[in-house]
Amino acid sequence: MYLLSATNLTRTAKACALQRWTKRTFSNIRLVCKHSFSHSVKFRLYSTQQHKSVRIGCASGFWGDTATAVFSSTVPQLIHGGKLDFLVFDYLSEITMSLLTAAKTKMPNMGYAPDFVLAAVTPFIKDISQKGIRVVSNAGGVNPLACAAAIQEVVQKAGVSLKVAVVTGDDLMPHKDSLSVLRMADEAEEKPLPKTVHSMNAYLGAVPIKRCLDLGADIVVTGRCVDSAVVLGPLMHSVRSVVYFGSLVGSRMTLTSWLLEAEQIINRYLSFSLAGHLIECGAQVTGGIFTDWHKVPDWDNMGFPVVECSADGSFTLSKPPKTGGLVSFGTVAEQLVYEIGDPQRYLLPDVSCDFSQVTITEIPGIDGGAVRVGGAKGSPPSGDYKVCATYMDGFRATAVCPVGGPRAVEKARRTAESIIKRTRRIFKQLGLEDYSGINIQVLGAEDTYGPHAINSGPREAVLWMAVHHKQKKALEFFSREVAPAGTGMAPGLTGIVGGRPRVSPVLKPFFFLYPKADLEVNTYLNGELVDTFREAGSSLAKGHAPSRLPQENADKPTDLPTGPHSYRLEDLAYTRSGDKGDSANIGVIARHPLYFPYLKKFLTADVVENYFQHLIKKDGMALPSVTRYELPGICGLNFMLRNSLGGGGVASLRSDPQGKAYGQMLLDYKLTGLPDLTSLVD
Repeated sequence: MYLLSATNLTRTAKACALQRWTKRTFSNIRLVCKHSFSHSVKFRLYSTQQHKSVRIGCASGFWGDTATAVFSSTVPQLIHGGKLDFLVFDYLSEITMSLLTAAKTKMPNMGYAPDFVLAAVTPFIKDISQKGIRVVSNAGGVNPLACAAAIQEVVQKAGVSLKVAVVTGDDLMPHKDSLSVLRMADEAEEKPLPKTVHSMNAYLGAVPIKRCLDLGADIVVTGRCVDSAVVLGPLMHSVRSVVYFGSLVGSRMTLTSWLLEAEQIINRYLSFSLAGHLIECGAQVTGGIFTDWHKVPDWDNMGFPVVECSADGSFTLSKPPKTGGLVSFGTVAEQLVYEIGDPQRYLLPDVSCDFSQVTITEIPGIDGGAVRVGGAKGSPPSGDYKVCATYMDGFRATAVCPVGGPRAVEKARRTAESIIKRTRRIFKQLGLEDYSGINIQVLGAEDTYGPHAINSGPREAVLWMAVHHKQKKALEFFSREVAPAGTGMAPGLTGIVGGRPRVSPVLKPFFFLYPKADLEVNTYLNGELVDTFREAGSSLAKGHAPSRLPQENADKPTDLPTGPHSYRLEDLAYTRSGDKGDSANIGVIARHPLYFPYLKKFLTADVVENYFQHLIKKDGMALPSVTRYELPGICGLNFMLRNSLGGGGVASLRSDPQGKAYGQMLLDYKLTGLPDLTSLVD
């Protein structure tokens, strides 16, 4: 018996919020919440799970990934060697959505990833059917119904009996006229919708995928969803729970006990979301782009990841036997920090995750390596979807030209400056405005390193010249004036990579929040509309915008020994970097726990900001340019660098618009005044 008081009323409200979230999330749950302010309330939770573990392999980390993840002529991969229950494909990024939107504009029946149909499904549809592997993919892009229709045609031609389901509803363009002032996703402010908006897609969660699988779908195609949803959806479907709330006479479970049980269910799905986050980029977690790349064997036959998940939420991560690559603490920890912000508030449509205490343990004796992952915590999600809109912002063109011979860097710079000077004279004569953006880099001269460059005089270099203008006509003049440099400017200009520069529109991202209750999600099965629903978030969530408060002053070591030794960061840590819009993140993971206190003390947000100051654009806001977060579970740090990518994605004129090399650049930072750390480890 649980008597209601002021404190207990708060707990009851929390219980009802958990009830609402759970009811929206699981279609197989019976829920009743009865209470009266003048009576006692009793709660009981029953949970039943399948005891069989579920194996999920990810065969694609982006649109254009290798097809050998599905099958290799020499070594079986995921279909033939993964022992899978589900095969998932992740194709979408903000840049990919921009490209698919442009493709659909030109051809209304396109707008999805054709590789999924032609390379991933068509050659192996009979194998998928015979082995009973179910497939989930966000390859639908901005036209999931067309993608599903193409898959259904493949199924029919192959003569197999497979049900194809589609999730739609992420496209908000039909609601454009009703959207005016919007709440920003990453800032505590409101802004109007850009007038030249080109696309708007909400990041849906895993619930629609689960509903499709509950209906018996063998292949599920979605539009925009969070990457981890293609893994969480199958696990929601496979690991079933039954939760019962009610006024149960004789119950021994107090409300507090019930809350603990309910939170265990939430933690289970937090763990499954973590599994999705780790494998969503394919080979990036099995040794791809690893700091210690020289230790990773057989790139030509990279193994792709497989997670084996149990009903209690625990999971292991490995790869098919006899494949290249490497699964280790380092490879998995690097992927954990990839493209995250505040690790305590990694916000998804289904759950709000806390990855700060995640642990990764290597499992000995397994070919190619394997790890056991645990420790994800969190809470129910917010009541909003994050939405990525793109809007037109002029045009761009990029010229890439190799230059050889003595003083190659000097010749490349003068060539670029001369082309810009010549085209500006043309613009003035024709009454055109000046460029709105110019970026000239000489690759090989370490221009990206700014003041940290150490090699500026190679005999081979590559000129990178990217420009932005409001009018397409102006950039067509630029495009025509690049080739004449081969006969009228510097010697040693060997050509233009890809031919005459192509003028293309610039689609900038614009992130905002949209209420879940206002968005209708539809599911189709074999071309027929079978389900329409709306999701609702929990009032337990503490808002959607991530925290920006630095953590480095909370537990900063002050009494560490000092000494005469210096170390490059690469000696002490792994790094990995990624992007979110115009912000980059750099994750840093200590190679040994004893190194972590020194990293916390010496690698501060100010140090990182100073190192990358030549790449960071100050915007006059009170927010710091660099914020540091901690992940004690893996002895890691995560740095967020605001306004550091020149606009990010297709809007950036830089050679590294996604910050892919930022982590590598930081490896050269030198920490000084340290004791002999090698002896500490020994």
